[in-house]
This record gives sequence, C-alpha cells and structure tokens, in this order.
Amino acid sequence: MLSPEVWAQSLWETLYMVIVSTAVSYLIGLPLGLLLVVTNKDGIRPMPLLNTVLGVVVNILRSIPFLILAVMITPMTRAIAGKAIGTTAMIVPLTVAAAPYVARMVESSIKEVPFGVIEAAQSMGASPWQIVWKVLVPEAKPSLMVGGAISIVTILGYSAMAGFIGGGGLGTIAVNYGYNRYRADIMLVACIIIVIVVQIFQVAGMWLARRLDKRNR
Repeated sequence: MLSPEVWAQSLWETLYMVIVSTAVSYLIGLPLGLLLVVTNKDGIRPMPLLNTVLGVVVNILRSIPFLILAVMITPMTRAIAGKAIGTTAMIVPLTVAAAPYVARMVESSIKEVPFGVIEAAQSMGASPWQIVWKVLVPEAKPSLMVGGAISIVTILGYSAMAGFIGGGGLGTIAVNYGYNRYRADIMLVACIIIVIVVQIFQVAGMWLARRLDKRNR
C-alpha cells in the first residue's frame, strides 16, 4: 500500500488543480454567462449576432470530451504552462473545458431572476451595467452558489480523468498504481477519497446557497 505522504501529496495536487481551475473558469465563465443573458433576444441589450457566435463557441467546447480536448490543446498548454504534463499544466485544459460549462450554469442561474425585478430597475433609470451587477447577480446568488458546487464537482471529475495523461493528483494514483499494476485496493481508496471530497464541496455549496437565499430569512 502507498504511504500516507503519497496520498496526502496526491490529495493536495487534486485540490490545487480543482480550486485554481474553478477560480480561473469563473473569471472567464461568469462574464461570458452574463454576456449570453444580456445579449439574448429577450435580454437588456439584445445583440443576436454576438449571442449566436458566443453560444456556438460555448456549445462546441462543451461537446468535446475532456481527454480529447486536453490532447488537442497540448501546444496551447505548453505555451502557457511551459510543459504539457503535470499538475500545473493540467490547469489549462481544465479551465478550457470548464469555462464554457460555467458560462451555461451562470446563464441558467441569471435567467431564474424574475423579469419584474429587471423592469423595476429599468423604471428607476438603472443602466445595463447596474442592472447586471446590482440586480441580476445579487438576486441570483443562491442559484449561482448551487451552480458553483456542481461546477466544482464536474471539474473534480475532469481532474481525475487527467490522471490518464500525466495530470497528477488522485487520478494519477488510481491509474499508475491502481489500474496499471492491477491493484484494485489502491483504485478503491482513490475513489473513496474523491467521493469524500465531492461530498464536502457539495455540502458546502448547498449550505452557502441556503445562507444567501433571502427566502429562508
């Protein structure tokens, strides 16, 4: 069996990949999702052409399986991270895969805001920028938190798959020491740890969503 130090290092690598990838994905996906809502034909600033182009790009990136996408953008990964394998390098394909997913999650959450709230803000002379950041985002916070929890779990799943292409973390432990060496016990432990981490993220996200939901106050 592997030493506790190896498991701890692998867990840290996984958390590092997931947390950084999630943060960068939201830096890209949050504005992109808001832009998809704002430029929609029923949005506060309709731009059909831009909305269509953004929607097509997002759908294409979401449709490509993660492992294939990671291999396809190897030159991009090497250009940004200086190498194509390793924990830090995997943040690039994880972000590229997750950002479109985050954008759709954000779009879905923002669309849940009642249109009456937007109309009220418009009647008071609020600009599109003010409506987005002072009305839409605050009103959608609970749903955004739920979407954030789901996104983290999705990215965690991607990070496990990254083990097949030298991504490091628990996925690499499961592949190199479990699958390749026919050690079902190591694969099982890796899976159990991943499940525990998923549950922690999920519970934390749902708790924050309930705390931010004004209807529960």
